Amino acid sequence: MKHLYALGVALVLVFTAEAQEVYNLKQCIEAGLERNYAIRIVRNEQKISAYNATLGNAGALPTLDMSGGFSGTIQNNRNSLRDGGTDKTHGVNSETATIGLNMNWTVFDGFGIQATYERLKELQRMGELNTRMTVEDFVADISGEYYNLIRQKTRLNNLRSSLDLSKERLRIVEQRYYIGSMSRLDLQQAQVDFNSDSSKVLNQLEVVHRSRIRLNELMALDNVEEQIRIADSLIYPNPFLDEVDLWKNTLSSNAALLIAEKNKTLSELDYKKVKSRNYPYLRLTGGYGYTANWYEVGSYDLQQRLGLNYGVTLGFTLFDGMNRRREQRNARLQIENKKLQTQELELALRADLSNFWMAYQNNLDLWALEKANLVAAQENYAIAIDRYKLGDLSGIELREAQNNLLEAEERRSIAEYNTKLCEVSLLQLSGQILTYIAPDPEKAPF
Repeated sequence: MKHLYALGVALVLVFTAEAQEVYNLKQCIEAGLERNYAIRIVRNEQKISAYNATLGNAGALPTLDMSGGFSGTIQNNRNSLRDGGTDKTHGVNSETATIGLNMNWTVFDGFGIQATYERLKELQRMGELNTRMTVEDFVADISGEYYNLIRQKTRLNNLRSSLDLSKERLRIVEQRYYIGSMSRLDLQQAQVDFNSDSSKVLNQLEVVHRSRIRLNELMALDNVEEQIRIADSLIYPNPFLDEVDLWKNTLSSNAALLIAEKNKTLSELDYKKVKSRNYPYLRLTGGYGYTANWYEVGSYDLQQRLGLNYGVTLGFTLFDGMNRRREQRNARLQIENKKLQTQELELALRADLSNFWMAYQNNLDLWALEKANLVAAQENYAIAIDRYKLGDLSGIELREAQNNLLEAEERRSIAEYNTKLCEVSLLQLSGQILTYIAPDPEKAPF
């Protein structure tokens, strides 16, 4: 009977494990790129900027309208004649019906149309960069949460291992207490330590739950409480990053820096648009229509007209209250401001890269140190538990060795996690974060 029960439990565990979908980091990112609401919104905004980048929106194409109308008047007329008489008519009705096509086309406005079209194309590229920056931020966020979940699960395993050690210690103390070789104080202390470790495990379960929920939220899963499993259980930092290559890539690929350059280009196009008012403009008009007039008095009963009308307007603004000069000065200052903002951003990026690089190197050294410390702590605890079983070590000293082991495991885990976060930040800063999902960032799916 016991064997059947054990088999049933094993089958339940197997089916539960199969029901949980396993995600590696790439799959988490791909799922989020498809589902995440912020990314879907920014993609729609990118499409809007692409739809706006047309010659028609820039004003380069003519407009053609078709219109029709009908109007009428009812009047009472009184005319004084030369012979002194009066001619009166009442309720005179006149009606007019029109229908026609009208065309308006600005052929030249001092290169303003060209500047507007170029600006719309730059806004389209700006939309692509905004999408890319949002995607990069998302990849960094979901990568950080993915590794955080690994770290928290690692900490949970460490706490459970520590709880098992406390449980074994409590078992030993209980046996010795019942045979009279240990005091009740030793038993109580072992029980307190066991309860303390149990409390830490329960609290850590909540931390793991929050991290998993956050990862589900970033992926925008339909069921945010879905019990997903992640494929990785360890964090492997990349120790081979190069600062020179990172800075070179930052200058050429950083999304924020590219957007700043686009803002400078837009300011230059605004200046070009303002300068277009220094030139004359040429406009064409044309139309083809039919007009009918009905009269109740006069020589005609019905008058009809069908034909073409056209016109050309050539103009030049001679004086506009010095507004053009003022706007051109302001536009030049805006160009200068955008240039200064780009330089300021470049300096800030250099500072961020330096700080992240220092933290990255420091955490790599800490990682190597803590791995060695963990080996020493494991050996120290193995010796301590053997001596404790032999009665050569007190419970307090064993607890200290146990805490040292737990702290060493925690410090190694934190060093791995912090190193990986620095790696993610450096890749994001240098515009290479999309290498997590595509070998070439320029070919990454936005």
